Amino acid sequence: MKPEAIDLLIEQKPQLKRARGKLEAMQPGAYCMHRAWGFGKIQSYDEADNKLVIDFEEDKPGHRMDPAFCVDKLEILPEGNILVRRRTHPEEIEEMIKKRQGDLVAEVLATMKDQTASPTELENLLGRLLGPTKFKKWWTNTKKILVKDPRIATPSKKTDPYVLREEELKPEQEILEDFYVLKQPKKKILLAEKLYQISDNVKEIEEDLPNIFDHLTEAIKDARGLNQAERLHGVWVRNDLARHLSEDPETIEPTSKSLILETEDTSELASNIPSAYQKRFLDLMSRVYPEDWKEVLLDILKNSSGKLTNETVNFMNERECEDLVAESFHKWLAEQSMKGPVIHWVVKNRNSRKYAKIVEGMIGPKLLAAMFYAIDYEALQNATVRRIQLADALMDDQELIHDLLEHASEEEARDLAQSLLLNQGFEDLTKKSLMARFIKLFPRIQSLLSGDEEEKTDELIVSQESLDLRKKEYEDLINKKIPENKEAIQIAREHGDLKENSEYKMARQDQDTLLARKAQLEAEVGRARVTDFSEAGNDVVGIGSIVEVLQKGASAQTFAILGAWDSAPERNILSYKTPLGQALLGHGAGETVQTEIDGNHEDWEIKTISRWLDSGQSL
Repeated sequence: MKPEAIDLLIEQKPQLKRARGKLEAMQPGAYCMHRAWGFGKIQSYDEADNKLVIDFEEDKPGHRMDPAFCVDKLEILPEGNILVRRRTHPEEIEEMIKKRQGDLVAEVLATMKDQTASPTELENLLGRLLGPTKFKKWWTNTKKILVKDPRIATPSKKTDPYVLREEELKPEQEILEDFYVLKQPKKKILLAEKLYQISDNVKEIEEDLPNIFDHLTEAIKDARGLNQAERLHGVWVRNDLARHLSEDPETIEPTSKSLILETEDTSELASNIPSAYQKRFLDLMSRVYPEDWKEVLLDILKNSSGKLTNETVNFMNERECEDLVAESFHKWLAEQSMKGPVIHWVVKNRNSRKYAKIVEGMIGPKLLAAMFYAIDYEALQNATVRRIQLADALMDDQELIHDLLEHASEEEARDLAQSLLLNQGFEDLTKKSLMARFIKLFPRIQSLLSGDEEEKTDELIVSQESLDLRKKEYEDLINKKIPENKEAIQIAREHGDLKENSEYKMARQDQDTLLARKAQLEAEVGRARVTDFSEAGNDVVGIGSIVEVLQKGASAQTFAILGAWDSAPERNILSYKTPLGQALLGHGAGETVQTEIDGNHEDWEIKTISRWLDSGQSL
């Protein structure tokens, strides 16, 4: 706007006198920001109509606005504004967005009052610069970069601002500054650890170690919100500082031993120890429990995962407990109590010379069955987890199934293949890929995929009624009993000391029983073939026959030989899988068959044969 136009406007509306500077900035070519319409550029001023002509990027080109109205609604952006530079120097700004995020934020802060911006101010501006779709991920990564940028002080809490420092801080100075400012004990412990690690090379920090030690000691004493593993980590960092300063850590409360003795679940504590301190933790446990340390560490090993599993095995091996570890592994496998992470360790180290004595004799179909059980269990307990480590290992290791099934019988392989098909921890494509490895070793297993029943020698012939009951029981397990048991375990866990917690132990025993029954039902239902008993005839005994038999010295008896799950002895209904049922199958009237039960031999003469379907009876 020309000075004369501004003078005329102020003469008409004297209240605009204070806004003269802003009116003078409303020149053609100037960039602006409207609260509702976003970014725009002033194209011209129509003196006759007293209107600014503005192109807004949000679908409002050539929009006409009264300058008096614009005073309150428009923000005129200087040439150095980052949003303006995005339009005037797009390549330069794009390069900073992609490769020099710290430079970009520093330049933005340099344009702010006092070179300071609240998180909200900075995020709003950068959000406009990048757009809402791209901003969120970009800002998450950029904040990690800013923490390490010596030019910029980042907020230690939400109410603190971002500040462009007048002088750059050295990284160690920034760590020291943050250590004294931060109130959160967990972060204070991590910073104290870092300061101690670099103190040998930084004189300023070396001289300040007594103060760091005092602050850390108080932080640990007053630590609220820290779990037991975090407290123990803090005590270890404090102890290292104490020894460096020639202090006796055993005289400072809490001690590492006292924290162990007040811990109810050492396995849970072990799982939360930072990996760099796991060996130190195991050594501490062996000193806190000098008489029972082997049992304590075996319990930790049984419930361990990841690096802790390997650390515990190595720790015990170094103390000549290799035989004890091997014996425990075999025991857990036999008891079906070996957990997924330990199984993963075994298969990962199956060809290791170092651990040959431990894994010897473990690689076989029983271990594969334990793998399927552990995978299915994890899938059931954590329905939202996308990846299961043990399932990934089975898929990624091309030789694993071959090694596990190398000495298996076809019947064992078929049962395991059936378990795979019913397993909830694998996607369908993965199941097919793994089945191909089964079939390569045992071609007859192809029938499980093709639906060809002729090859199945281990199928179960069942009635529809009995199959429906099995499925109903399975649904009840999945939808009611197992979830109720899981909740019972959680409630019992909250009652405290798990070693003396009978409710917890009973709930875990119930869990083992329920999951074992679930696995059994899955295997059995997978082998089931429904019959309506119409195939039975009157010439020989078949599944679906009613047979009159005579034992020597006894009166005649009549039995119905029906499906695998149809036994009802009180009604003289026998499963064809019973010893008598097996003996009678395929024999005709007038023949005598023999049964042997617990060394007792019995002869049975077949008198008559009829069909169950013709009897009019129901199950």
